[in-house]
Amino acid sequence: MQKNRLVEFMAKIMEESGFKVYKDFRTSRHLIDIYGILPTILGDIGVVVSCKNYDKKWNVGLDVLKEMEMVGKTLKASKVVVVTTSAFSSQAVNYAARRNIKLIDRDSLLNLAQKFSKKSAELMEEYEEYDDSEVSYNPPGTTPSISYSTNNYRASLNRKREKIKANWQPLVRGILSNTLILIIMVVGFSYITATMVGYFIPLSTSTLGILKIVLSVLLSYGLVFILDKKGTLVLVKGTAVFFISLLVLIIQIIFF
Repeated sequence: MQKNRLVEFMAKIMEESGFKVYKDFRTSRHLIDIYGILPTILGDIGVVVSCKNYDKKWNVGLDVLKEMEMVGKTLKASKVVVVTTSAFSSQAVNYAARRNIKLIDRDSLLNLAQKFSKKSAELMEEYEEYDDSEVSYNPPGTTPSISYSTNNYRASLNRKREKIKANWQPLVRGILSNTLILIIMVVGFSYITATMVGYFIPLSTSTLGILKIVLSVLLSYGLVFILDKKGTLVLVKGTAVFFISLLVLIIQIIFF
């Protein structure tokens, strides 16, 4: 895939997700392949994307990630994304997991292409269903009516629901990809759940403490797994979230 085609493809996917996309965005020191802005009720979410059309035997290294991280800080972006037609080095994968950088390698890119093709096919079916709808004859001076079959109506309604879901997913994933937010969620949910259990079931302080730790383990790795199912990223990021959450819970158990 040529570089310009890769950029166009990623830009199209972001636009379908609700982003306002700027291709070949230039700062004072850098030229960015894609700079996307997603307007939300909480404020704009900025994303910088770097596209690398390397040979599949070439691994993208730390230098690319660090450069894009610096660009992201310059633009105060919420997320940095690096896309490649090849793969990433193990150092780059570990670094990305710690620094809130999204990596899309060759396999992930193929999955995106398949999902995008499926979505385009569904849109074509929707237009075809509209064209095949039955238009009833009305005498002059009356309003023409269009009647849809029950199956077509249900299919259209399901697609609208999926579209709403697709628009919210990038926002939710963007928020949950932040390590600090994950830690707050793990600590808060573990504390509240253990407190509620202790309210209904008389348990010792040590037992409630163990319950909080168990819940934090499940949430730390579970939430990261839901966001990114790559084993290395789940292990690295999940471990980081767990140990920081564990430290917070221990402080809370000791002092509160």
